[in-house]
Amino acid sequence: MSALRERLRTDPLWRAVGRLDVPWGRTVAAVLLGAATLGSALGLAAVSAWLIARASQMPPVLTLSVAVVSVRAFGISRGVFRYLERLTSHSVALRGMARLREHMYLALAQGRLAAVAPLRRGDLLARVGQDVDHVGDVVVRSLIPAGVALVVSLGAVVLETALLPSAGVLLAACLVLAGVVAPVLAQRGSRDVEVRTSEARARMSAIALEILEDSPQLVVAGRMPERTADLRATDAALVRTADDAARPLAVAAALANLAVGVAVLGAVLLGVPAVTAGTLSPVALAVVVLTPLAAFEATTVLPAAATQLLRSRAAATRIMTLLDAATPPPDPATASPACRSQMQGTRSERSGAFVAAEGVACGWGPGAVVVEGLDLELAAGRVVALVGPSGIGKTTALMTLAGLVPPLAGTVTSGTDASTSPLVLTTEDAHLFRTTILENLRVARGTVTPEEATRTLDDVGLGAWLAGLPDGLDTDLDAATVSGGERRRLLVARALLADAPLLGIDEPAEHLDAEAADAFMTELVPALARAGRGVVVATHRLSGLEHADEVIVLARRAPGAPARVTARGTHVHLLDTDASYREAWQREQRSRR
Repeated sequence: MSALRERLRTDPLWRAVGRLDVPWGRTVAAVLLGAATLGSALGLAAVSAWLIARASQMPPVLTLSVAVVSVRAFGISRGVFRYLERLTSHSVALRGMARLREHMYLALAQGRLAAVAPLRRGDLLARVGQDVDHVGDVVVRSLIPAGVALVVSLGAVVLETALLPSAGVLLAACLVLAGVVAPVLAQRGSRDVEVRTSEARARMSAIALEILEDSPQLVVAGRMPERTADLRATDAALVRTADDAARPLAVAAALANLAVGVAVLGAVLLGVPAVTAGTLSPVALAVVVLTPLAAFEATTVLPAAATQLLRSRAAATRIMTLLDAATPPPDPATASPACRSQMQGTRSERSGAFVAAEGVACGWGPGAVVVEGLDLELAAGRVVALVGPSGIGKTTALMTLAGLVPPLAGTVTSGTDASTSPLVLTTEDAHLFRTTILENLRVARGTVTPEEATRTLDDVGLGAWLAGLPDGLDTDLDAATVSGGERRRLLVARALLADAPLLGIDEPAEHLDAEAADAFMTELVPALARAGRGVVVATHRLSGLEHADEVIVLARRAPGAPARVTARGTHVHLLDTDASYREAWQREQRSRR
């Protein structure tokens, strides 16, 4: 028993079901209502069989009146109970899905962002969307049907046994064949298929969302045909897995139909001799033969229920993997000395907020290192520029510094005198929500006042834009009607309003004209440093870096190799000492003329 409890405690499906906060009282009520529904069908079949057989003997009409009323009652009650069962079961499932999503949102909002950062948006959407639905479906499509089938099957076997014991034993064996053996075979045949189906659905969501949200960039980069081809290939793979999933279900359905045929034919073969011997009345023979037809209605859905159990377990595994990864690390106050050392580094040697990288390798896995050997220190009042061509790994490096992606090698240490995270990061693809401008800015800090929002928007160059909006800060924001430059500045404004003393900005010049980009680097960034905030900027532009305390140049020494630091120093120092840096800066200046 203890082993079973431990297995249930660690099983991802039952852990996820526990987060549905299922009211088991209502679930039992749904099972009883489902059993009443099929019980009415069973009673309707039995009474109808008796009525037809008895009426053929032409008895007085009054002897049939109770059966006639019972047929009407069973026929009406079947629809009523079905409605009540669906109402109850779907209420349990839908409320449970809402609760699971609430648990996920809270866990992801309060937990480690590194759990979410490596995921593509479509994958994350699939986990909080389809995967949650699949976990909720286990109640409606697996647990409740199994409970209903158990109750109805027991009732049918008891009725059949009361009339003809040998027929009752045969019906029980056939119900086991249709309700246990067939679902087990369907589940075994679908195990690998359901995993592939889950993965294909996640890939399709990720690719479709990328095409919808990043279509302009994909068209400009010439990658739209590639991505649409990937979408078609994923759709074809999903169709193939659906066909593969149909095969074990077809075998299970054939086995279930075979069980029905055997039960009915066996009832005839056992019943006729019983009638001849006088141990069974001719009227009761009709009941014995027709009752199995209604009894198997409860077991026909069990192969699909077994497959749903697999689908729900795969979805629950993806959900619980995400939630486990998002579990916050140990509190520094209670962590071991080694853990505190890794988290705080040489805190005693530094003062104020800082983030330091020492020999760090950045990437998305051991085989996907994009930057290695990175040494960087950012402190309050300091400006660091991380420079390199697009795709070199600057964004991944920023995410590693911010703690969103764990380093693959080396150490990232951080500390702050405040209670907030030391580094807040704004990336190129950060999301703008379809709500007011003010509420979009309050994503960074919920207490942002309209005055603070207006002042910050003016600081990032959106003052005139804001003044021209019909409702000012209360204007509903539609990301599709916001230009690339306006979107970029809104994201920077959101980051500026965060409480974190250190700020990471990814490609601040993206979608801005040269003059506006230079103004950002030569006016706003130095002002932030003078106000005591540390700023690390990832950019491919070299103009406007005169005010950076340190410029770190990333480059690859060979195609496909991880990027490394090839030069570092102030902008002026690099112009004097690094020929490659100087040539790149001169090309940039010529292109602006």
